[in-house]
Amino acid sequence: MTAAARVLGRLVERGETLAVAESLTGGLVAADLTSVPGASRSFRGSLTAYATALKGEILGVDGTLLAERGAVDPEVARQMAAGVRRALGADWGIATTGVAGPEPQDGQPVGTVYVAVAGPSGVEKVTALRLNGSRADIRRESVRSVLELLASELGGNVRAQDTEQTGGN
Repeated sequence: MTAAARVLGRLVERGETLAVAESLTGGLVAADLTSVPGASRSFRGSLTAYATALKGEILGVDGTLLAERGAVDPEVARQMAAGVRRALGADWGIATTGVAGPEPQDGQPVGTVYVAVAGPSGVEKVTALRLNGSRADIRRESVRSVLELLASELGGNVRAQDTEQTGGN
């Protein structure tokens, strides 16, 4: 069973929904989730805010924060997760932002990634990742990491059981 299937199953058990905000992953998290039959029982949808301006305009990320720190920032990730949760009316929101390469961005080196989760009762967590490998490796590991972060909040363990996806940090 994939990480996405386990997370979606747990959400269904809890009667909760999920929305996704993506930047560097460009829709890969949503693709992973929607590859699972029955995903629509808990997956509301996703927003791919690849352009920095869209993070503010659509997801409600603070414009001053974006101007001062850029899009690759833990607070940006947190606000993206909270913003997509609000925008799509979901119980949980998860987000990815970072630098997949080949060039640094916003003063951050390739492999700098932040994944975040926002949920009921004020739950908000951000994980900083320092990933190695190709652009594809970094993006794939970002997907796995954001699903693992959500699973930890839902009371599941993705990494222990999901050996088909690997990456390095």
